Amino acid sequence: MSQISWWVSKTRRFAGHLRARVTADELAALEAWTTPAQRALFASMPVADQRHGLDVLAHLRAESVDDPDVLLAGLLHDAGKGHAVRVWHRIAWSLGERYGPRVRGAARRIPGFAGPLDRLRDHAEISAQMAAGAGCPERTIELIRHQAEPRDPEYGRLLKLADESC
Repeated sequence: MSQISWWVSKTRRFAGHLRARVTADELAALEAWTTPAQRALFASMPVADQRHGLDVLAHLRAESVDDPDVLLAGLLHDAGKGHAVRVWHRIAWSLGERYGPRVRGAARRIPGFAGPLDRLRDHAEISAQMAAGAGCPERTIELIRHQAEPRDPEYGRLLKLADESC
């Protein structure tokens, strides 16, 4: 990805993060195919992560994915980021991904950044554990756990592409 397209993509994500909303209709639609524990986990997520999960879900459905385990992974894959991870931590993380680990190293020295950056680093495992606690199927848990380096030959890559494009 070129530097310009990377910045355009990140600027779009930043704006989306700030204006994220979830409608009552979207929440109600989850009742048809998720359990109360899974909905509680979803509800515990920051609104921006809820919006992102719903967008990933919509992207997967647009790709004709109808496997409930995969859809659930798309919905909950960022549950582990939590409320301590703020937009500024996400920016530092993204800059570190683009420009190298020294950026994250410098950001870690800012008061209040080390813990959230660790959380971003570990969020896939944390999310997988939270999904397990919410009674998600093992396949969903493994898709979430390996979201950065997919192992599922059928849907892992699709989940990663949906995540990156939303």
